[in-house]
Amino acid sequence: MLTWQLEDPTDIAAANKYTFYKPSPEVLSKVAVGEVVKLIFRGQGDDADDVYVERMWVIVDVVHPGNRFEGRLDNDPYNIRGLQAGDPVSFEARHIIDTAHQDPHDFTAKYVKRAFVTHRILRDGQPICFLYREEPDDEQDSGWRFTAGDETDEYMDDANNISYVSLGAVLSKDDSVLHLLDEPEGSAFKRDEASGRFVPDLCG
Repeated sequence: MLTWQLEDPTDIAAANKYTFYKPSPEVLSKVAVGEVVKLIFRGQGDDADDVYVERMWVIVDVVHPGNRFEGRLDNDPYNIRGLQAGDPVSFEARHIIDTAHQDPHDFTAKYVKRAFVTHRILRDGQPICFLYREEPDDEQDSGWRFTAGDETDEYMDDANNISYVSLGAVLSKDDSVLHLLDEPEGSAFKRDEASGRFVPDLCG
């Protein structure tokens, strides 16, 4: 009896379009024998109540018509019992979350750089009301900073109220700023209370 199963990431990708990459049909059609693909495994641990989710690579051995594949697990899981490197794995194209091919349709790649965002947005679900872009701290930094506009000076002085996350994580909470993210350093915008639209903040 199998102690694991494969996850279909379709719904996950749909719910997290800015942070979860799922290969395009164009890329999936290129997968060939001898390549590796990444799948999501859900399985039991040593205790009956322990359930783990692990992303692991599988070597493709057979490509069947109808987007079906046979392969072998290429690494040992950390926690899922009854599964080890070399074990056979049958899967479909819908299970694949990564391949060895570059994907020009990878929507998440544009939003991997990071930004500072307050927890009023990230955790409390408040909309973004003010954003500005400064010189990035490093190559991973987008330079963007986001606030809900109602944070006090005391709130902002507490580092525990601010997170440094990907732009994709910010957009997953509020993507109304999507059209502004290509604006240059020095840009600042605030949400107009009357229209709800973002306008340049000349005092920012």
